[in-house]
Formats: sequence, structure tokens, C-alpha cells
Amino acid sequence: MANPGLEDQGTIDLAEYILRRLIQLGVGTVHGVPGDYNLTILDYIKPLGLTWAGNANELNAGYASDGYGRIKGIAAMITSFGVGELSAINAIGGAFAEKSPVVHLVGTAPQSAQKTKACVHHTLGNGDYRAFPEMNKYVTVAQANLTDAESAPGLVDAALKACILHSQPVYIQLPTNLVKAQVRAPTTPIDLSHPGYDEGYENKVLDALVEKLQSAKKPVILMDGLTARFHINEVINEFVRKTGFPTLSTPFGKGIVNENLPNYQGSYDGAVGDESTKQQIDDADLILNFGPLYSDVNAIGFSAVPRADVTVVFETHAVKFGPEPADPKGRAIQIKSFMTKLLKRLETTQLPKIQPFTRGASVSPNLLKALKPAADGDPLKQDEFWLRMSKYLKPGDLLLTEAGTSFAGANTFILPENTILLNSCLWLSIGYTLPALQGSALAQRELRKEGHKEGTRSSGRAILFIGDGSLQMSVQGISDIIRNRIDATIVVINNDGYTVERVLHGFEESYNEIQPWRNTLAPAFFGAPENDPNYPVITAQVRNWGELWSVWERKDVQAGKGLAMIEIFMNWADAPKLLVEVAAYVANRNKAMEA
Repeated sequence: MANPGLEDQGTIDLAEYILRRLIQLGVGTVHGVPGDYNLTILDYIKPLGLTWAGNANELNAGYASDGYGRIKGIAAMITSFGVGELSAINAIGGAFAEKSPVVHLVGTAPQSAQKTKACVHHTLGNGDYRAFPEMNKYVTVAQANLTDAESAPGLVDAALKACILHSQPVYIQLPTNLVKAQVRAPTTPIDLSHPGYDEGYENKVLDALVEKLQSAKKPVILMDGLTARFHINEVINEFVRKTGFPTLSTPFGKGIVNENLPNYQGSYDGAVGDESTKQQIDDADLILNFGPLYSDVNAIGFSAVPRADVTVVFETHAVKFGPEPADPKGRAIQIKSFMTKLLKRLETTQLPKIQPFTRGASVSPNLLKALKPAADGDPLKQDEFWLRMSKYLKPGDLLLTEAGTSFAGANTFILPENTILLNSCLWLSIGYTLPALQGSALAQRELRKEGHKEGTRSSGRAILFIGDGSLQMSVQGISDIIRNRIDATIVVINNDGYTVERVLHGFEESYNEIQPWRNTLAPAFFGAPENDPNYPVITAQVRNWGELWSVWERKDVQAGKGLAMIEIFMNWADAPKLLVEVAAYVANRNKAMEA
């Protein structure tokens, strides 16, 4: 098959066209599951130099693609229509909600079967071949139904452009009879510029923002998770450093700002955090809110949503002042261009002296210092565990924290420089992070191999913290990690069931119990290599502080090479303070609303 470059090579097969476009956008690995409606598409993957991840099921393939896309800026997944795509649709929904760019390519039945409404396998048996695309419309930002060779390239390019511009999933249907349809090979890159981009408008917005910066006396920077979709972390951190403005992170935005910067003030936990912190944010005369996602979890029961009248919201293609909507004329900015210009302006702009921000008493460094020494035989406790684990994190670590106790506990991590933290704060489908570990770590490995600057953010260690209940939802992801030889450390918090659900409702209810597994046998069950020096496998169980230190201080564990699975046992009723307080706050708020 042809080289995936842009030189004019006449006509090529449509399947090759799609994959070459994906390669040009940065895809190196394709996730998915083989099925008889996509097998001929998969034949093109290896000859084009792509890697096939080969996932154990489509749901995990979708989660892995989500993780891959968050790191690399685009991901690709191939499934068979009907049973395959519906198995993946939950993951695609999460990618849509939290803005992860995933291209979902679906191999469909030949057009002859669709036209005659044939009762072929994987259909609903009623001749309706549009049911599955209709379902996917709700969780994708663009759809392309390829029906002929003439229009297909344009539809593909438009869908891929939408995926990049919106950082959300797109859906492409390729029937088996069009896999080898001849189309013109691409000779120019896809135009990824925003159709509404207006540099003159961008400069006017910049002027307006600089004026606000110069007049602010009590400014605050609030960093949220969708900022990661800008892929300009260095520029963002330079802005935080150069302004010196007090900066806080939401739980979803943790890890974006260098926590070693003197003006970093920790996490903003709204009504359940420090009262002084919330009061200072409520009193701020300017809040620069980067990449916000105001979900009930991330915004702590909506108590951490900043005042609209003093807030400037930064998005990929818009800067919004106060409650006003985006530009009514449809004009757009480009966030990298905008922030680069802003930094340049700050070199010659005199910012006013601002009122000092008083750091809250419950900021993590203070809490860690206040902890009393733990005896080796003492049982592990949630709040202490997350704080103490901070000293074992390294600059450049890739961390993933599962919904529930891990999400809440890791909010108190003290992160070293250049740490990447992935979590979910809106979709919250438990089990997401195990397959996302495979996808995101693989993406980081590719970036390092390709020599991209972004890849230097990861030291190579990828560490997941996940509960025993969540693990059971997507445990086959361990098989995918082993298959792809991913260096990964999986920390299983075994608290004997769904502790987050117990906190929310039902400490004694049997439905919050799970079947106990022998979790550390999972690597062997999934075929992890034995005695392979190039891919060592480590398993350990921990029940007290002494055992934790002895395991975590091992050189092979600290190295993060191969696969390590460490099971940590905690009391079933123990939960991080943030989780308990948020649950109580939301419950009280709901009661008040119902009264």
C-alpha cells in the first residue's frame, strides 16, 4: 500500500484514505474489536504503519480511545455495526460529555443489504439500518454516512475537522462494499482553521481583557479540566507565573497548573472547603476561569460556580465576559494564538498591585505537615493515605483516578511539576480509568518515541488508583495493557464494595456489596509474562502502613516498568473527607429544595 504522505499518488482505496487522514492528524494506534463487517478495513492498518491495539471488548476500546485522545489530541476506534458500536456507545457518551476527540469508524453491512432491508446478523431484524446512526447522533458532534466514492472524501474530512475543532467524538459509517472504492489520494492537509476565526476580533477581545487585568484589585485564576483540551499547558503556566494572580484548581482541573508556583493556592472545593477561600473567591472582582465544566461533582454541588458578573471564561474558540453569550456574529478566537499574544502584551503591561490571597488552612501541604507519624502496624486510612502518597509521586507521572473514593482522595495530592492527572467529573462511568490507563499511557509512549515536546511531560510512569468495585466493571483492560506491553502500576483500593454508594445511600444495604476477587491473580490470569526482564510483573497486598512503605519503596515499584498490581485494603466504611462532605452537602440541599 502507498506511503501515508501527501504526495500525489493518484487514486487509492477509500479505507486507506480514511486511515491516511488519521495518520496525518497524529493517530498512531487504532483501538477496537474485529468483526466481520470491519475485517477488510483492518487489513489496511499494519501496511500503513499503524498499530492495532486489539481490545478485549468494545466498551474498553472506547474508554481507551478516550484516554488516548486526551493525551494526543485525537484517537481512532473501529467497531462492527450494531453489536459492536452499541457496546462502545457508553464510552463515546463519556468522550462527548468531557470533550475527548475520538473518531469512531463503523464497518456496516453492504449497501445492497441496507437497500433491501435484509434481515442480516447484528441488525434488529426489522430492516431499520438507521437506528444505530440515530442513537449515535446524540453522542457525536458530527456523522458521516459514506454512500459513494465521489462524496466520501469530503464527508470524511469534514467529520475529522469537527472532531479536532470541537474536541468531541465523530461517527463514520463505511459499508463493506465501499472499502475498496477508488478515491483521489489526499495531497493537502485538512484545513483545521475555525470558520469563524477573525484575528481583528481576537485582538479586540485581547484589548478588553488587558483592560480588565489592569483594573482588577482582587483577581483570581480558576483552572478547570477542559483547559487540558487546549494543549498549551506551558503557555497557561507561564501566564499564571507572569501575573502572579492567586490560582486554584477544580478537581477536574488538578494537574494543569504547576503546584510548586508560589501563587498556587490549592483546590477550590466550594462550600465544603475552607470558608476563607470561598469568601475570597466570592469577593473577587475578576475571576479568570479557564476551561470550565460546571458539573455537580466538579463544582461541589454547584457551590463552586463563580459569580458570572466578574468571570471571564476561556474556551478553545471563545473568551466570554460575564453572563454574555459568545459573539453573536459568530466570530471566534484561537486560544493558542490568543494566549501567546496575551503573554507578549504582559511584557509591556503594568499590572496593579493586588490584594494578598490568604491560603486556606486545609491546603494539602499544611494537612500533610499536621499528620502524626503512623506506626507500621496501624491500618490505612483514606485521608492520610492520599496525602502520604504525595511523597512517592515523581515529576512527569501520568496519574489516573477512578470515580468515587480515588477521585475525591486524589484531590489532596501534592503534585510534582509536569504531572498529568486524568479523571472524570461529569460522565462518571465507573471502570473508565482502567482502559483509559492503557490508551493514555500508549499515547504518551508514542509521543516520546516521535520526539514530541508534549511527550517529555511523562517520565514513563503511569499509575492508576481504582476501587475494587470499579475494577470489576472493566477488568479485561488488564489484558489490553499486557498485550500492548504498557508500563503501568495499578493500585486497587479494596474497601469491599461500592463505598461511594454507601456514603451516598445505604451503608448496610446488600446492593452495595460485591463478590470478593483475588485481585492480585489478575495479571497471571490475563497472561502476563513470567520472568521476562523486559516486562517485569509485580503483585503485592498491603494492609497497614509498614507493608505500604515496604512495597512502595521497592526500586522496581518506583521504576514503574512492566506491570505492577498493588492491592490496598481499607475499611469498607472509610471514605475521603471531600466525598463525605459533598454527599452531605448535596443531601441537605436536596432536602431544602424538596421542603
